Amino acid sequence: MRSEPFDLQGADGRRLGALLDLPDGPPIACALFAHCFTCDKTSKAAVRIGYALAEKGVAVLRLDFTGLGDSDGEVTGLSGNAGDLIRAAEQMQAKGLAPSLLIGHSLGGAAVLAAAGEIASAKAVAVIGAPSDPAHVLKLLGAGLAAIEAKGRAEVSIAGRTFVLDRAFVDDMRTQDLKARIGDLRRALLILHSPVDAIVGVENATAIFLAARHPKSFVSLDQADHLLTRIADAEYAGAVIAAWSGRYLGAAPVTDAPAAPAGAVLVEETGAGKFQAQVTIGQTRFLVDEPAEVGGLGSGAAPYDLLSAGLGACTAMTLRLYADRKGWPLKRTRVTVSHDKDAQQTPADHFERRIALEGPLSQEQRARLFEMADRCPVHLTLERGSRISAAAAEAAVPAGDPCQHFENMDQACKAAGASA
Repeated sequence: MRSEPFDLQGADGRRLGALLDLPDGPPIACALFAHCFTCDKTSKAAVRIGYALAEKGVAVLRLDFTGLGDSDGEVTGLSGNAGDLIRAAEQMQAKGLAPSLLIGHSLGGAAVLAAAGEIASAKAVAVIGAPSDPAHVLKLLGAGLAAIEAKGRAEVSIAGRTFVLDRAFVDDMRTQDLKARIGDLRRALLILHSPVDAIVGVENATAIFLAARHPKSFVSLDQADHLLTRIADAEYAGAVIAAWSGRYLGAAPVTDAPAAPAGAVLVEETGAGKFQAQVTIGQTRFLVDEPAEVGGLGSGAAPYDLLSAGLGACTAMTLRLYADRKGWPLKRTRVTVSHDKDAQQTPADHFERRIALEGPLSQEQRARLFEMADRCPVHLTLERGSRISAAAAEAAVPAGDPCQHFENMDQACKAAGASA
């Protein structure tokens, strides 16, 4: 997997620090992660859970709430955090990465519970060590709470970190009715909590579970501390979330696709990104997409890349058949194909092949193989043009012969050989 910066703005338009964890292959779904109150996107829990999901093919956006980590502005209450998540989800969707899974740690868990109802793409929510009442965080302020109420604004220290909080933050935490939002969540819910959590007691998990409707699940993080500082605890939480969420993410792995009709190529959208589609040819499956600069995920070859690949592959196969028939010492063929459009030319599409032939071939043999390159079936199809028709999917798909194109190449080789 790899992580890369993600350009993001918060609810108030300020810049938010964010990292996008991407799997090695194309993402099958996307998640949005909300960190705990005293944390940021680089906490052990955030990183390990992001890695665990990326290993399962899920892209994860880890953001810093306003005023925390690399984000601009000052620390906001639950309303501000929820607003940041809603705004982040909108921007993810605009880039073809709409989050179907929301994950929140501690107060970040309360934030995703508050925001989930406003994120249409979200199908599942997982919370870790989350408080059932956001006002719980005020207990962590100690004497700082009285200073804020007296002065309207004060510096407080929590878990070794210093924050400047104001009365608006305190009022926001006290007025949130999180349980009502949990009861109306209408998303699958996973609650992870440690029974020995000394910061947010496990009774909070009980309250969230009772307030939620099914489907809901609870997993105990035995012996884990609140921040999941032990790597093993963070990795376990990530593995559980990855396994549980697979039922709800709505983007099936590549291997679960239906078989293509005999003699046909099946192309279907995956639901990930704006353009990503899965191609099924017999038992072979792969993804096609557009580059990120035109709105895709860059997770696969673009359609014209496939067309160029078809021309290059057909060229190499034709030359192999002809050389073997002649008994010529052709060791390897490399074909580089480029494509461009020129509106001033007729036809406008131009495919250029650069053919490298390896082996102790004579000049005459090389010249003949270059002539044969122009006789490959795909070359002839592109040169002649084709008739294309469309029909509703309910219509029967003609059962073609998947070996016919090889017979066409063989016939071309035989005809060329007879005239050689």
